[in-house]
Amino acid sequence: MKAPRDPAALARVGGLLLATVVLWPLAVIGEFRPWVLFEAQNLRVMGGFLGGFLPPASGGEFLAYLGQATIETLAMASAGIALAFVVAVPLAVATTQALSISRLGPGPGRRRGELLRAGLRILLVVLRGIPELVWALLFVRVLGLGPAAGVLALGLTYGGMLAKVYAEILESGDQRPARALLEAGGSRLQALCYGLLPGVAQELTSYTVYRWECAVRASVVMGFVGAGGLGQLMDQSMKMLNGGEAASILLTFLALVLAADALSDFFRRQLGEAGTAGHAAALGPLPLAILAALGGAVLASFAWLDLGLGALLSRAVAASIADFFASFWPLDLSAGWLWKVGQGALETLAISVLGTLLATVCALLLALPASGRHGALLEQATRFVLNALRSVPELVWATLMALAAGLGPFAGILALALHTSGVLGRLFAEALQNAPATPRDALLEAGTPAGVAFLYGSLPTVTPQLLAYALYRWEMNIRMAAILGFVGAGGLGQLLYVELSLFHQAQASTVIAAMLLLSVAVDAASASLRRRLG
Repeated sequence: MKAPRDPAALARVGGLLLATVVLWPLAVIGEFRPWVLFEAQNLRVMGGFLGGFLPPASGGEFLAYLGQATIETLAMASAGIALAFVVAVPLAVATTQALSISRLGPGPGRRRGELLRAGLRILLVVLRGIPELVWALLFVRVLGLGPAAGVLALGLTYGGMLAKVYAEILESGDQRPARALLEAGGSRLQALCYGLLPGVAQELTSYTVYRWECAVRASVVMGFVGAGGLGQLMDQSMKMLNGGEAASILLTFLALVLAADALSDFFRRQLGEAGTAGHAAALGPLPLAILAALGGAVLASFAWLDLGLGALLSRAVAASIADFFASFWPLDLSAGWLWKVGQGALETLAISVLGTLLATVCALLLALPASGRHGALLEQATRFVLNALRSVPELVWATLMALAAGLGPFAGILALALHTSGVLGRLFAEALQNAPATPRDALLEAGTPAGVAFLYGSLPTVTPQLLAYALYRWEMNIRMAAILGFVGAGGLGQLLYVELSLFHQAQASTVIAAMLLLSVAVDAASASLRRRLG
């Protein structure tokens, strides 16, 4: 009997050809040359550097510096997320349509309200579209070295992120109580407090705590541009090729990220259990103690850092900051510079696409044992590897990969792939654990080999979710790819770092604008692909 044709064969072949046409030029632009990792000279350099990692530095003076930098990193994250909250709340209230008084009926105020919300949404795109490390680099230039630049950078970038998500959460809840209060003549604040917050308070709190966890990771790399904390200590050790100190700092990275993950999960779980009753009165002693502890941590963070943010309100400092940012205008739009920026943008796009794609493949391979399919021992070992991969910041991976593969975009691709493999591997493993077992079990009962049963029974049920995770991560990776050049990994980041070092603000502003446009374009492309997958 003649075997039936696969109806999807033509589509698969067409998809493979399209992927080849798209990825081949990106591989050329990104200098994707895996074989250079195995060249004798690169192996000697990398081997010598990694050999210096043992034993990790354990001198009393260095450990004192390490402890102080760790506390500074945690304080920077807590202060930054607090500042972001202050920025986000009024922007979220102003942009959410659920609290719009002008939308109650026709009138001249309706048009003004729509224009105001549109303008504020553009502001949010700018705040979250420019990577926090770029903000930090700019603030270091105007404020000098220290954690103040990192806190302000986190406040702006995470303020834009929180405001966007806060507005979406407020609009996703039941809007009828808030609408009724507004129609009865209540204020926006009353509609927020009594109409919207009771239904979404737990979700808002949970997301804020999650963002604090992300801020801890972000604070680690702020020091690479002089904003203090563990990143600055790591940058110094890497430049001095002091492997022992780098090893101790990397171990601290791992412990800090794992502790932040565990603490964040605990906070969100406790607050989630408290929110199941649906109103603030459901909060028991433990959730209230958690909120009080978070507030105390924020106050302690500002006290520890001694940022001197009050000086920013003085006329002289404010004028200095205004003059600095005014020097970035107008942008350099000369043909030669735009061509150079365009090349940098293509390099950045290639780094993000190839790094995310390579990470997706590696993450799926690691997710199989991490999901418990090959025994508990291998599951725990693989999960430790995933945690280690994602605990090392991309900039640190980029520095290591530059030693192994040389300066250029290929080092950035490898750095993104390694870090993102740890992030996606954890998500993929959870998706595989939650996949329905019925299709796979039916194939196994029919005598199908285990590998084939996985490919045709388990994988198809979770493929849309895995692709959605990968696309979400691509949105984040395009921002990270834009700054990996700070350590020599090519792309727009390298252009920006050089131009700022030469005080070429007009050229730097063009690069920042390109970063923003590229980020917005990738977000739109990712959202479109996810809608099609959904």
